[in-house]
Amino acid sequence: MIRLDILNAAGYYLCTPEAAIGKARSEVTVPHYTKERAGFVRDEGFGLFHIYYGQGVGKTTRTVGLTIRAAGEGLEVHFVQFMKSGTSGEVKIFERIPRIHYWCAGEHPFIMSHGPEAIHYEHAAKGLAYAQAAVEKKPDLIVCDEILDTLLFNTLRKEQLLELVYQCKGKIELVMTGRSAPEDILELADYATEFVQVKHPYYTGSRARKGIEY
Repeated sequence: MIRLDILNAAGYYLCTPEAAIGKARSEVTVPHYTKERAGFVRDEGFGLFHIYYGQGVGKTTRTVGLTIRAAGEGLEVHFVQFMKSGTSGEVKIFERIPRIHYWCAGEHPFIMSHGPEAIHYEHAAKGLAYAQAAVEKKPDLIVCDEILDTLLFNTLRKEQLLELVYQCKGKIELVMTGRSAPEDILELADYATEFVQVKHPYYTGSRARKGIEY
């Protein structure tokens, strides 16, 4: 019989490999889902609605990863950026991938300090128009990055976003991101993930770094 030395709080003791494995398994905390699974397991197909929201970083990074994964599997993706100027590092990668169609209305001046101006309303309207036109092309996935933030500054109306959701529901996979999401839009989501900020170097004086934050 093979014997192993295992260290515990009481010191060394001897046991068989089987006992050692059993002990290790008993100490493992198994992760669990937050809800019980209901209904029959099925192939859903495309046409589900995703929301990624919250104060934590990573929402755009999540959608960029999803976009590249989808394109890698041969899916057609339209990626629309709101509230941004289209200069982030992911754009350079998107331009190299034929099945990813990236669009941004262009320069988006900083809005936080003095509220929206005419250019911000125009930027949002153009982004929404692109997304609606993309629906007509029947892609597999449409990503509207930061579109939920247009509601914070009233550059789009909630009814306009709801209309886009209903246009895609059951036909085109739709993703929306932003800092917050209204309850009635959240209610329609098939995926809803909140990003929670625990720590961020911005609050200790760090500037945004190219290639990491943008």
